[in-house]
Amino acid sequence: MVDASAIGRAFAPTHARVEPGRLRYFFNTLGEANPVYRDPEAAKAAGFAGMPIPPTYLFCLEMMDADNPFAMLEALDIDLRRVLHGEQKFVYHAPVVVGDELTLQSAVTGVIQKKGGAMTLIDVTTRIVNQRGQHVADATRVIVVRNPEVSA
Repeated sequence: MVDASAIGRAFAPTHARVEPGRLRYFFNTLGEANPVYRDPEAAKAAGFAGMPIPPTYLFCLEMMDADNPFAMLEALDIDLRRVLHGEQKFVYHAPVVVGDELTLQSAVTGVIQKKGGAMTLIDVTTRIVNQRGQHVADATRVIVVRNPEVSA
């Protein structure tokens, strides 16, 4: 079972490039039609240096571009079959646009036991910087782990 000793543990960074083709596929899948996301001129008219990404796309990049998207769970000895994605939050400090090269660095920032230890909530915060070293965003997610060895 993961406990508070995991707080502060950092994992290998993920390097990702915001590619227009993959982003277009993401928009097509969602049915997103906003021209700011699809047309460079519309993005420029809206004040962006390039076509921006939607808020949730950072999580997709982290999962798609990681050498092993489940390395953190493996390092914490968490069985993927017992995991739920509990919550996700993004705080943007600057726009992320097509062509940006990002480094995503994740660390455990909180661990809480619930229901007498039958469930563990793990907060993971990912700091995202672009190719210029600019801190562009923070993404925080809560991983919910069911602990079968504990009955509530």
